[in-house]
Amino acid sequence: MTHPLILTARISDGDLEPFDRLRRQHFPAERNFLRAHLTLFHHLPADEFDRIVELAQQGLSRVDLPMPVEVTGVRHMGAGVAYTLESPALQAVRAHLVAGVRAWLKPQDLQGWRPHITVQNKVSKAKADTLFQDLRTSFRPQTIASTGLDIWSYLGGPWRLETSL
Repeated sequence: MTHPLILTARISDGDLEPFDRLRRQHFPAERNFLRAHLTLFHHLPADEFDRIVELAQQGLSRVDLPMPVEVTGVRHMGAGVAYTLESPALQAVRAHLVAGVRAWLKPQDLQGWRPHITVQNKVSKAKADTLFQDLRTSFRPQTIASTGLDIWSYLGGPWRLETSL
């Protein structure tokens, strides 16, 4: 493996489907290579794959699966919209991983983690404003489930699943 690795929380299919539907509707089709997802790390070194798997398994062993994830709101990101999330269990898993991979982290992964699921990105502010208002008006808090972690290779747009934990 030579491509950077991305680590995501795996969301149960039934819980992910509404976010994925919104993503298919509102994310520019030419840029939408992926299902909706919850990223824990955006760029990890492929040559440390085995160590990353080991740390991820250790982190997961410290929590009960499935991990509850609270969908707490809708966030305007300027050129898109995301749902904000909270999960003490996922925070604990990520903190365990940070302790083991800190030396490899890029600035994007070193800044405070604000978990979210993006349903729109790379659009005009006006388009994002409209979707944000629509989603905010109809928003209802809910709990979804994370059933584990997935490690992906970043292929310059598309991702390839390497393993599920």
